[in-house]
Amino acid sequence: IDLFQDLIRAAARETGQRSLHNPSLNVIADHIRACSFLIVDGVIPGNEGRGYVLRRIVRRAIRHGYKLGQKQPFFYRLVEDLDVAMGAAYPELSEAKTRVAQILRQEEERFAETLEHGMGVLEGALASGEKLLDGETVFKLYDTFGFPVDLTGDVCRERGVMLDMAGFEAAMQAQRERARAASRFSMAGGLAYTGDKTDFVGYDRLESRGRVTALYREGTAVGELNAGETGVVVLDSTPFYAESGGQVGDRGELVGPAGTFAVVDTQKIQADVFGHHGAQSTGRLKLGDELGARLDTVARGRTMLNHSATHLMHAALREVLGKHVQQKGSLVDANRTRFDFSHSQPVSAEEIRRIEARVNDAIRRNIDVQARIMKFDAAIKAGALAFFGDKYGEEVRVLSMGDVSTELCGGTHVRRTGDIGFFKISSESGVAAGVRRIEAVTGDGALAWVQAQEAQLHDAAAALKAPAGEVGVKIAQLLDNARALERELAKLKSRLAAGQGADLTLQAVDVKGAKVLAATLDGADAKTLREAMDRLKDKLKPVAIVLGSVADGKVSLVAGVSSELTGKLKAGELVNHVAQQVGGKGGGRPDMAQAGGNDPARLPEALQSVRAWVEQRLGGGSLPDTGN
Repeated sequence: IDLFQDLIRAAARETGQRSLHNPSLNVIADHIRACSFLIVDGVIPGNEGRGYVLRRIVRRAIRHGYKLGQKQPFFYRLVEDLDVAMGAAYPELSEAKTRVAQILRQEEERFAETLEHGMGVLEGALASGEKLLDGETVFKLYDTFGFPVDLTGDVCRERGVMLDMAGFEAAMQAQRERARAASRFSMAGGLAYTGDKTDFVGYDRLESRGRVTALYREGTAVGELNAGETGVVVLDSTPFYAESGGQVGDRGELVGPAGTFAVVDTQKIQADVFGHHGAQSTGRLKLGDELGARLDTVARGRTMLNHSATHLMHAALREVLGKHVQQKGSLVDANRTRFDFSHSQPVSAEEIRRIEARVNDAIRRNIDVQARIMKFDAAIKAGALAFFGDKYGEEVRVLSMGDVSTELCGGTHVRRTGDIGFFKISSESGVAAGVRRIEAVTGDGALAWVQAQEAQLHDAAAALKAPAGEVGVKIAQLLDNARALERELAKLKSRLAAGQGADLTLQAVDVKGAKVLAATLDGADAKTLREAMDRLKDKLKPVAIVLGSVADGKVSLVAGVSSELTGKLKAGELVNHVAQQVGGKGGGRPDMAQAGGNDPARLPEALQSVRAWVEQRLGGGSLPDTGN
């Protein structure tokens, strides 16, 4: 009870409440506990499974803060209070509190804008006084603003309003129908098969014999395939791995008594039925033919290296970044491994070096790689990782690499980690909120990548006329020199503009007691135009000025109006008058404004129009005497 009261006080502090008896504070206090421990357990906000449950809880807490008048992110700051209250009993909370707060803050900031807009839509709908909120509005809040239906329901219950759930479900069903219609073409690729399952022998063999049990051409079952025709072949036994668990399908060839079928991909038609996709390159293939199935051994070998390295990298990521890292997706082929995982911030260069070091250390140890079939529950109890939302049967394949990695995996792998040879991370990026992506290469691919990087370094060194080891220093020197030259150029431009500006004062004309100047400054950038305009305003008061320049086919404009004239002339209107004639627009303050355009040829004519525009605006009134 004391613990809960501490959290209620913290929620009141962050939402600016004096009374501790507002029910919304209870909700916030309860939800910070639930959300924090879910994140400690490795869950991140998302749109599926536990991630969606977490997102709904976070958003409900944010909504109650919003209800209390707190429009800024606040929920994440309660993590520290939770740690004070519960960290001693749950040390894993103390270890992860910084990451927990980061994830909650990201989720708050992401939801803040949509919450404000969504609440506006909801308040508008409730203002009608109706006691039933229509399903279309409930659906719009859900689909457009990310409002979970129970969040909308919370608000409505507080107002004594019911939800039209039948209407909501109808709108949801209509969306599903639209999605199905959009995907109808791809779904047409499903093949009807009622025969025996495929016996996969590819863990131990790269070549085997198999009998054709089904043939398909353009999605329809056929009795034969002839030379030049594309199709799908099903065998009773095959060494070809069908794409699954992130590993791409094998390619190779099926050699029959009357011709050869070139396999470009292998996909599952059903869970235990493999379809060999490709084209009949020679001769003819018929149902019942006995074939020789031969893999592209080079592609399979490289894919195996990359897949085994992915397991080592997953283990290294969890060691270096933390146990919250979980696989969120992967793609393993002959060229690289691409691995998506839960992590709330970019992986630093130092962390990448540590990950690479751990993986390459495991490779040098040449650990024996073992695969076992186990009961699912026994595998999990033995420490096997089961991520990525895969559906598992009662028995699973467990892949172990000594004391480094144990995961459930049906893919193909090396015999020993030393077979991988070398591992190198080639890129790191973000792909979604709380999800990072690493791409890496192994073996010959890693060597080729390093050699390509080395070649680029040597090319840069040759261009810089410096040893490869001094390229960084040389580039830093060049950047310093470039910045110095840029500063000197800016000074010269300023002096040039000042010189031109002195001459430009002679071009100013009198209009209704004010000076008007519209001119070009050759070679001036926007900064130089502004500086020249400021100097001319000081010299020519009262004055209206438009200065222009052209560079790289683009027009830069700046307008200035001295304070005596801003009652009748606005710099923003003046610069827009000119900009519209040169294909642009702009704006700014009454006394200074900027614009651009893309029609330099019309600049002289546009500047000539300034005098008449100012004369029209000033009309017949007189101006105060400035003493100039």
